[in-house]
Amino acid sequence: MLGIESSCDETAAAVVRGGNEILSNVVASQIESHKRFGGVVPEIASRHHVEQITKVIEQALSEAEVSLDEIDAIAVTEGPGLVGALLIGVSAAKTLAFANHKPLIPVHHIAGHIYANRFETEFQFPLLALVVSGGHTELVYMKEHNSFEIIGETRDDAAGEAYDKVARTLGLPYPGGVQIDKLAYEGEDTFHFPRAMMEDNSYDFSFSGLKSAFINQLHNMRQKNLEPSPKDMAASFQASVVDVLTTKTIRAAKEYGVKQLLLAGGVAANRGLRERLIEEAALELPGVELIIPPLSLCGDNAAMIAAAGAVAFEQKHFGNLSLNAEPSLEFDEV
Repeated sequence: MLGIESSCDETAAAVVRGGNEILSNVVASQIESHKRFGGVVPEIASRHHVEQITKVIEQALSEAEVSLDEIDAIAVTEGPGLVGALLIGVSAAKTLAFANHKPLIPVHHIAGHIYANRFETEFQFPLLALVVSGGHTELVYMKEHNSFEIIGETRDDAAGEAYDKVARTLGLPYPGGVQIDKLAYEGEDTFHFPRAMMEDNSYDFSFSGLKSAFINQLHNMRQKNLEPSPKDMAASFQASVVDVLTTKTIRAAKEYGVKQLLLAGGVAANRGLRERLIEEAALELPGVELIIPPLSLCGDNAAMIAAAGAVAFEQKHFGNLSLNAEPSLEFDEV
């Protein structure tokens, strides 16, 4: 399976065999181009994808020592994401599929993040996935392959968005989430920011209030000519996010009686979240297998798209040449 990913600011291509063996996984990052703007600029991202897409596909095939003739199908991120960025990957995949008479498989980006865990071990159903990325914070229940039921999601800012916004208020470079995670390990939770919706019976999340509390605390102290410790601010913010995510996830895993608990998405690389989930799962979910992808597969990559595409291939869920980018693609449209 040849996988292609271009939903945001990474241009990626990968070759995966059997849905769980990575032969190559090439990622061209754009972080340096967007760093000076403090976030991803869609038009710049699209231009970089145009420049890189052919190169990363050729490199992925070369590293895997596989020709296009040996590829069984081509999987590509259909959405969600930035429409201009998605169009580059979709157009490249459609062209390759048409020219080489290969099946075309559209993949939901978040499904890809979930299936990144399949490189660690085979899925056992039912399972629960905590998806935490720049634009998504969701609890996804799966009864079988390619069956996604969202039982909880953010009502406002996703956790990753909140990380980036508070990092900017501290003057930290992009991407801010990584910087907050590093600082948090050198500070203490001295500000005790709110834990939103912890007592709520739903599994939904809300991080807008936490973000506002952080920014207000920072501004109030600076108005008094006080400069709070960035380390303690970061530690306090991260403690709140991790508490909420972990508590709701553990409770949902118990209620739904799952066999496996998966962590997925870019924020899955967060050290504080990984350590807390490992600790709580061992105490609260002794019969549940916790699966966390390696750091190399937490961010956007094409191996995860190929892994999800392999399942769709087995189920004969093919696309056609009318496939288009879907920037707001929902799980119920998979």
